[in-house]
Amino acid sequence: MIKRVLPYEGLLHEVVEHNGVLYIGGIVPEDTSLDMAGQANDVLGQLAQLLKTLGSDLANVLQVTIYMTDLKEKADFNAAWKAHFPEAHLPARAAIGAADLGPGVKLEMTVIAARP
Repeated sequence: MIKRVLPYEGLLHEVVEHNGVLYIGGIVPEDTSLDMAGQANDVLGQLAQLLKTLGSDLANVLQVTIYMTDLKEKADFNAAWKAHFPEAHLPARAAIGAADLGPGVKLEMTVIAARP
């Protein structure tokens, strides 16, 4: 059964669940004035809070796709990433260059996570 978890907003559901797996649509930073590390912490903090609301947590993240406007800033992103994901709970991930994510937006993340 496919379940639309959060209320519909705009063109998509933010989260869709199927067989205990959460598919989370693009998360962008709330504060686009921040540098890459700041925006990464913003997005990862939003993700942690969303997962908590859904009865999960960062330890249950299976895969993350990160879209970045400048892959040269990946080291700054990785510093924030390491602060949020302990080595024992690292998900699979990919980083993809993106030309335009919106005004001031340096990254966007999509996530697949388990609901225990």
